[in-house]
Amino acid sequence: MTMVSRKVATSAAVLLMCINSVHSFSSVSTARTATVHLTRSPLVASQPSSLSSSISRSTSYQPRTISPSATATTLSAVEGDFDPEALSKSVSDIKSGSLKAKLRALYKFTRPHTIRGTILASIAGTIRALVDTPGAIATANWGAMLPRAVIGMVALLLGNAYIVGINQIFDRDIDVLNKPFLPVASGEMSKGVAWGVVGFSGIVGPLIVYKFFPILLFKLYMLGWTLGGIYSIPPIRTKRNPLAAGLTIASVRGFLLNFGVYYAVKDAIGAPFVWSPKVSFIARFMTAFATVIAVTKDLPDIEGDKAYNISTFATKIGVPKIAKGATLCLFLNYIHAILTGVLSKAGTFRALPMIGGHAALAALLLTRFKELDPESMPSIKKYYKHIWDLFYAEYVLYTLI
Repeated sequence: MTMVSRKVATSAAVLLMCINSVHSFSSVSTARTATVHLTRSPLVASQPSSLSSSISRSTSYQPRTISPSATATTLSAVEGDFDPEALSKSVSDIKSGSLKAKLRALYKFTRPHTIRGTILASIAGTIRALVDTPGAIATANWGAMLPRAVIGMVALLLGNAYIVGINQIFDRDIDVLNKPFLPVASGEMSKGVAWGVVGFSGIVGPLIVYKFFPILLFKLYMLGWTLGGIYSIPPIRTKRNPLAAGLTIASVRGFLLNFGVYYAVKDAIGAPFVWSPKVSFIARFMTAFATVIAVTKDLPDIEGDKAYNISTFATKIGVPKIAKGATLCLFLNYIHAILTGVLSKAGTFRALPMIGGHAALAALLLTRFKELDPESMPSIKKYYKHIWDLFYAEYVLYTLI
């Protein structure tokens, strides 16, 4: 039996076992957790165009109270659900000068789930570049490299804060409907403070990259900085067009981040940059994955987007079809990863993580999709969170393939 045949047989066996395990879940009913919903007056539904920035002070919608046990369950599972009483207390604590409450609001302002993705991409890209360079780990000048790595991470996190922060400023009224837990929408952070954080992040981040890294990385950083800004800032505001929004997110989080980190590490150790099969794979895979995230991120926001005439695939096509399409695209992306491992020259990838690992994640994707109830907002939010979990898991595989 040839090497390719053995790989095909192995991957087929793994896939069959995973798919069988997925089918075993199909008969199991999934418990749905309670969450907070916003009740809105007919004014909000029938006259969205007349709403102004004072919407957060209106009594047109009020948080519906839920039991503490339900809140705890939901908080542990879904980013974005919140306890109205805890939120009200946080606002009160901030007004009274609590440093802890202000720092918590700042942390929420940076959108932690995006920070985790940035940190994982940085760590995985660094490990991959070092492993791909013979002798790099043994001969590296760690005294110089580690501080530079930390500086680079800080620059990336500042860029992340700039992009998600400016989005919250310009989307405040929409977030009052869709994401009332965010600090600008909830009142935990004033627009003045938010602009201060965005201004600091948007200026210091580029200065760091310009000072410590090659000019190519500075240009790539500023490209991502610009794309992230015009995503939210009028009059361009690419988020209003689903195709432009998808391309923006896919470019920044899929290609620029992964290529930039790898290139920066290669430059730091004095090794020439070469497109390796692993880097080419992760750039393709994560660009496709980020495109799916760009579409599914709108699933929990469908009501607010409709109210403010924000055109997304979710508002045009509906949650069930988008969820099915996103799952299919991600599943095909995993098939692409498996076939890449099967068909590549022997020794290019490690078969177990490349073939078996991606087969396992594909099976997990199908399991999560089977648990989705498109009529339940808590279920939709959990489905979106699980997509981010798979996104994080891919960076673990990236260090192993």
